[in-house]
Amino acid sequence: MVLTSIEWTVPLRFLVALALGFLVGLERESTKVEQKLVFGGVRTHPIISLFGFGCAWLYSIGATFMLPMGLFAIALLTGISYVAKIRAEKFGSTSEVSALLTFITGALAMLVDIWIAMAMGIVNTMLLSEKAMLESYVDKLSKVEFLALIKFLLITLIIYPILPDQEFTQFNVNPARVWRIVIIVSSLGFIGYVLEKKFGTRKGLWLSGLLGGIVSSTVVTLSVGRMARSIPERAGAALQAALLASSVMYIRVLILVWLINPVFISTLWYRLLILSMVGFLISITKHAIPFNGGEELQELQNPFEVRPAISFAILFVILSVVTNVVVTTVGNTGLLGLACIVGFSDIDPFILSLIQNPKSDTTLFATAILVAMMSNTIVKGIYFSSYTPVKRKETVLRYSLLTFAHLPLILL
Repeated sequence: MVLTSIEWTVPLRFLVALALGFLVGLERESTKVEQKLVFGGVRTHPIISLFGFGCAWLYSIGATFMLPMGLFAIALLTGISYVAKIRAEKFGSTSEVSALLTFITGALAMLVDIWIAMAMGIVNTMLLSEKAMLESYVDKLSKVEFLALIKFLLITLIIYPILPDQEFTQFNVNPARVWRIVIIVSSLGFIGYVLEKKFGTRKGLWLSGLLGGIVSSTVVTLSVGRMARSIPERAGAALQAALLASSVMYIRVLILVWLINPVFISTLWYRLLILSMVGFLISITKHAIPFNGGEELQELQNPFEVRPAISFAILFVILSVVTNVVVTTVGNTGLLGLACIVGFSDIDPFILSLIQNPKSDTTLFATAILVAMMSNTIVKGIYFSSYTPVKRKETVLRYSLLTFAHLPLILL
């Protein structure tokens, strides 16, 4: 039953306030074995929540002073508890702040939409119960990566709102739209980056290839190729990782297209899914056994770094202008030729420069996207085979199969 379909009468709200207080109190009670000085437990927190509910009810019937007075009373009690903990050389104010939040949750259960009170009560309990897990994540988080994330978010929050959301020059360059695309691409890449750092080195190169492909399949190919050159016995597993990264590339591009301009989805979705499936089939090899070594893709760069984000934006604008000029002066043939050339580098800026215009020629531009991907696949095969002479024949065969798989889909 949906929350909005229920008539939330005062008695029902009372029960919600009681249940949410009991939920937090149950969690606090479970920690008393390890921590002697914990403010509140399975009885205190429900009472605090009901106290907040009662103060809110009195507030609603005209006794407006009761709500701030009730909050002041709970704050006074938690303050006394905090002073007692400090004197006992027990530091930390989580329990006291949680009690204040329980009071507010009980009051909100009476005054506002019930989902707000439920969300606050449940999140409060989760944050209290998952202390060990949260602390372990913080311990594993690289300070450099955290600072890169903070800097990128600050620049995004400061720069994006002041960028003009209008088109400039005859090439229709929209600064706000450009940076919006950078944010989308960087966010998707950051998800893959974090997952690869967390799980890739535990499960082996095959998982590093899968997760690294969310960031950049070209970078993964170069990274595992260098690894295979230094450790020839790992060349088979490295080739599999490179092919898996290329297979994920099609899914990544499909997601970006869906997020930025869904008009192209009907033309591209089945073609990119077919190519991804072909890539996964080609990557199947006897080297698929997980390797428990500590191998890490060193070349993967945090997508939330400011410098690569700005570089991506500049390359995106340049390719947008070049694409516009090529289509205007040379026509369709020139665009397909440009698609072949950009395959030697990062193809994301080129693809996104094609799809950013809602009035794009979907058939022509979809063909150009597939040509760029085919060109990029050829280049990655050349990159990897140059690093691994022992697997050169197998590399050429597998990448050739993936390359030729593009042709019928381009000619459709």
